[in-house]
Amino acid sequence: MQWLPKSPRARRRFIFIAVAAPVLALSVGLTLWAMREQVTYFYSPSEAARSEIAAGATVRLGGLVETGSVSDAGEGHHQFSITDGGAAVIVRYNGDLPDLFREGQGVVVQGSFQPDGSFVASQVLAKHDETYMPREVADALKREGRWREGEPLPEN
Repeated sequence: MQWLPKSPRARRRFIFIAVAAPVLALSVGLTLWAMREQVTYFYSPSEAARSEIAAGATVRLGGLVETGSVSDAGEGHHQFSITDGGAAVIVRYNGDLPDLFREGQGVVVQGSFQPDGSFVASQVLAKHDETYMPREVADALKREGRWREGEPLPEN
């Protein structure tokens, strides 16, 4: 075998690397394949409107709760709209809303889009004081040109 090194020490090193590299590549590939179900992507309402998000895929959606959109259907059934100033998404949630949940405030919801375009949330995360905006929501609003640091939040 002319392509193997002549030195026995170099030959052992070459064989070790030749065996370890595919094993390492296979383990990284299997790890990434196993984690594909655990990844949750974040979208603003405008990004969600432009994207082709499959119905039933778990995603996070963030923006401001639209003023006048919160309705309580009783027995823990809630419906509200999230907007980033460019688009709005109707969110349905079954459960208790956080104490700090209010209209016009930043919120991040996790759940999935339905075939009718509405969003069913399994989790609602509200901000914790009047100066805090979730980083993902602030970044999405900045990307859309709707809000800049130091300026008041956009009105719905």
